[in-house]
Amino acid sequence: MSLRIIFMGTPDFAVPTLAEIIGAGHQVIAAYAQPPRAAGRGMTERKSPVQVFAETAGIPVLTPMSLKGAAEQETFAALAPDAAVVVAYGLLLPRPVLAAPRLGCFNLHASKLPRWRGAAPIQRAVMAGDAETAVMVMRMEAGLDTGPVCLSEPVAIGADTTAGELHDVLAQRGASLMVRALAALECGTLNCVAQAEAGVSHAAKIDKAEARIDFAQDARTVHNLIRGLSPFPGAWFEAGAPGRRERVKVLRASIVASEGRPGEVLDDQLTIGCATGAVRLIELQRAGKKPMAADELLRGFPLPRGTEL
Repeated sequence: MSLRIIFMGTPDFAVPTLAEIIGAGHQVIAAYAQPPRAAGRGMTERKSPVQVFAETAGIPVLTPMSLKGAAEQETFAALAPDAAVVVAYGLLLPRPVLAAPRLGCFNLHASKLPRWRGAAPIQRAVMAGDAETAVMVMRMEAGLDTGPVCLSEPVAIGADTTAGELHDVLAQRGASLMVRALAALECGTLNCVAQAEAGVSHAAKIDKAEARIDFAQDARTVHNLIRGLSPFPGAWFEAGAPGRRERVKVLRASIVASEGRPGEVLDDQLTIGCATGAVRLIELQRAGKKPMAADELLRGFPLPRGTEL
């Protein structure tokens, strides 16, 4: 036996789950993804990773701008799915869509619910310095990430783990977890438990203004910001001669036992003073260039001791 599944997802985070569902023998009758977006220097339209993967697998793909209209909801219901699986889709599911699948809609969420409900749970967990997160399968309801949790797997966050590294771990763990949930759903043994009312926090979408590094904060906060925004959008500082200053992203750093004025370059290893302590910048990226180690950057972009960032 297998389930008739509608898969709903957009970015690369969702692709492993779609692949695992196909590999488990379920019938993916359609995939929903956000419409192609203009991107790159030429602003040409690019299909999402889920759309590309689904089309390669021979799965019909629908890319509506919204699911609020009656026509879109009728199209969804007419597919007669047993269940819908939602992984970072990016569009809200109205009540008629949530009610259409025979067995319900199930979301894969990358946090330890009810902590970090919302759009950016991976980045927020790292930025907050959390030592642990989770990947969870949740039965969806009308609220934002408020539904009962069906399966959960904890995932440790290392002291230097970046959001990008955590993203990849959670994507793989989550794919396996969703397949386990679907197996239990098919057997009628999937048990979903209401989330705790205490400990709710919201993972708001990352605002561009948050990405500028404020070295007037303590070293731990600066370090968490850098790793929480790596590789995208990338925490950054400005440096260079007046009138020629440019933005430099920091993709990896470490906390070191040094002291100095906030924003001051303290040595030739690119150690930067913070309000308390210091951070050593390890991997950086100038605009239009590839990521590079600090020593490589300094050869073409000198930041001598005493420079103020």
